[in-house]
Amino acid sequence: MKNILTLMCLSIFFSWSLSAQKPSESREKIKALKIAYLTEQLNLTTTEAEKFWPIYNAHDKEHNALRYKMRTAIKNAIDKNTSVDNISEKEAQDLIQLKLETDKKIYQSQSAFISKVKKVLSYKKIMKLQVAEMEFGRKLMRKYKRKRKE
Repeated sequence: MKNILTLMCLSIFFSWSLSAQKPSESREKIKALKIAYLTEQLNLTTTEAEKFWPIYNAHDKEHNALRYKMRTAIKNAIDKNTSVDNISEKEAQDLIQLKLETDKKIYQSQSAFISKVKKVLSYKKIMKLQVAEMEFGRKLMRKYKRKRKE
């Protein structure tokens, strides 16, 4: 009986640990697919790639951190108040201000990124990057929608 209980506890623990790893694994998989897609679309030379990816990765990390901070603040406010309808006017004002500040920081980050990357890539390739990022997002959403229907 003790062995069965131990086995059940271990199996529950392992199933929890496996399910906890899946989001980070899927994020890593998406990141790898994005890198491959962007590399293919931009047709980077070896020299360009060596200089481009560190700049891009730093920008992407900063951009994601800004968006995550904003989303977390909004989600926490909604969770704390159980719905958007229960948020006080002052809290809503603060959240809107946070969004505007975040949008401004994202714009500044994008401007700084373009200033850095234009030393490595032509403006035409920078435009290709912008288009490829949008296309990748669309393809990812289409794939996600198809999986949800199945």
